[in-house]
Formats: sequence, C-alpha cells, structure tokens
Amino acid sequence: MNRPEREAAVRHLMEQVSPSVPPDLHTEVVRRGSRMLRRRRAALRLMWFVLFAASVAFVVWAVTARPWVEPPSETTPPLTGW
Repeated sequence: MNRPEREAAVRHLMEQVSPSVPPDLHTEVVRRGSRMLRRRRAALRLMWFVLFAASVAFVVWAVTARPWVEPPSETTPPLTGW
C-alpha cells in the first residue's frame, strides 16, 4: 500500500459514522458496576472480619499457652532441700 492509498483509507475511516451505543447500555453498565462494588465491599468486610477473628484467636492462644515462658526442665530433678 503506497502513501496515497493509506491516506485514502484513513480518510474513509474518519468519515464513517461513529458506531451508535445501544440505549439500554448505560443502565446495564450502572447495574453491573453497582453489583461489582457491593461484592467488592462485602469481600473487603469479610477479609477484615477474618483478620480480626484470627488476631483475637492468636491473642487468646498466646495468653493461655504463654509461649514466651520457658518450659520447666524435665531432664534433671528439681533441687530441693539444700
């Protein structure tokens, strides 16, 4: 394709009528968009709830198990009666 043919093809594309948008497209897009936002918001709330529940469960476990305390030694008998 030489330059004049390309220019003619581009002019032809630019002179065409732009495609029309279906009249009910806007309402459908708004409906789907709001549904997506509701789902995203619900997923975010669920994620925060799960994170909160996991942190509460960890705190309860840490308070009851006390993993930072060294366990008593079981290899040697306790020194009593000195």
